[in-house]
Amino acid sequence: MPRIDLDAIAQTNATGYPAPHADIVAGRWVRRLGPASDLSDFGVSHVVLKPGAASSNRHWHEDEDEFVVMLAGEAMLVEEAGRTLLRAGDMAAFPKGEPNGHHLVNESDADCAFLAFGRPPTGDCHYADIDLRWSSGQYRHKDGSGF
Repeated sequence: MPRIDLDAIAQTNATGYPAPHADIVAGRWVRRLGPASDLSDFGVSHVVLKPGAASSNRHWHEDEDEFVVMLAGEAMLVEEAGRTLLRAGDMAAFPKGEPNGHHLVNESDADCAFLAFGRPPTGDCHYADIDLRWSSGQYRHKDGSGF
């Protein structure tokens, strides 16, 4: 497999989260490695969290496994069971269908970086702490109404 030139892949901090739920990821910078590498069965993203940023709102997927590998710095994994500090070399897995709302938060004063593996979900995504749900290809309130 050819070496991936990370600097040649566009970095973005765009989000589809509706207001006011987008602020938490303003300091999240993502490079989508899958499309740049012609991968189609799963996705891989290189993610940098600036101090104070989160990877997402705390969530879980009905039909998508997720896996992360910390590359540099440290991030706090926040999930239903509590908080766990992840450092470079640490890994975490989130099996599909388990209602364990999770996300990573950079509580340090330096950037952290990790790889996130998964695939584009086709089923619902549930957000543990906020009035948000991904359903039928769009963000909705938990009662099903739109934004």
